[in-house]
Amino acid sequence: MFFPMKLRVPQVYLLLFFLLIVHFDALTLTQKSDKSSALVPAIIVFGDSIVDPGNNNVINTLVKCDFPPYGIDFVDQMPTGRFCDGRIPSDLIASKLGVKELLPAYLDPNLEPQDLLTGVSFASGGAGYDPITSETAHVISMDDQLELYKEYQEKLRAIGGDAIAENIISKGLHVICVGSDDIANTYFPTLFRKLQYDIPSYADLVVNYASRFFQELIKLGARKIGIVGIPPIGCVPSQRTLAGGLFRECAPFHNQLAELVNSKLNQEIQRLGSIYQGTLLVYINIYDTLLDIIQNPDKYDFEVATNGCCGTGLLEVSILCNSLTSFVCANVSDHVFWDSYHPTERAYQILVDVAIDDVLPLIIS
Repeated sequence: MFFPMKLRVPQVYLLLFFLLIVHFDALTLTQKSDKSSALVPAIIVFGDSIVDPGNNNVINTLVKCDFPPYGIDFVDQMPTGRFCDGRIPSDLIASKLGVKELLPAYLDPNLEPQDLLTGVSFASGGAGYDPITSETAHVISMDDQLELYKEYQEKLRAIGGDAIAENIISKGLHVICVGSDDIANTYFPTLFRKLQYDIPSYADLVVNYASRFFQELIKLGARKIGIVGIPPIGCVPSQRTLAGGLFRECAPFHNQLAELVNSKLNQEIQRLGSIYQGTLLVYINIYDTLLDIIQNPDKYDFEVATNGCCGTGLLEVSILCNSLTSFVCANVSDHVFWDSYHPTERAYQILVDVAIDDVLPLIIS
């Protein structure tokens, strides 16, 4: 910009002040435009380690990962409590829907009040629909996650008032991703549930608890709810090692139970949808996509689909995957799985892209 030679000092300050106002107005408009591009006002997540961004960091449990090599592909290679080399599905969903790049843990001690307005995750690694699953792992149960959600709602009202809180709760996307640990950590490795239930009746038990959770969430005002099905848990590296026999095949009964729960879960979601008019309940199928990735890794440019990247890749997960006892594979992006239980960020990205594309027309309707 050209400044006249005879411009006086006060006039210079006035001009600079004017330019600053223009700059901040433009910045504000840009921020408003970015926010308005979001397809939902907030992402609110419940579940287990697949979508736990660090809630377990602050509770007394062994189910933790707030140490290297976790986070090796995260911002500044920082371990945050995400059970992954990088971002997890809750982050990727928030980013894909234009809400924010990272979805924080509700119990993060550094959480700012403004962070609450666009959503948080209440998920806790090791949680399950079956209460015994969370109790055994000493993590935040699904019922306790609902209690935290009630607390969250009060904070929203305190920050933005009733109208803003109501908009976030009713129009925000609520995502529930849990159930794998019921199969892998509760039903098959212990006798307690197997003595009480065969596979079909345990599937009924899990779905009954799930249905109670969904209905409580609806009573609390949620109107857009995405329910993620259980993956082919029998094909993750640790379950291949523990229950896949000499050749580490996919554990068939684990997958049988996962498919049965998914089928019954989908039916229950449709039933509840007919009862709770005005509430969107969407079943999100990840089983088929992940199974295809595992069975056809070349199709997705993966090289290793049966072992994790951390350590031997056979059993290392959580505290067993650490910088003292485990090495990390040379190229994380070649692997479907980061540790023996959780996919890599690149595998998650494929799953989220497929899932969101499938349900996006419903979410934004």
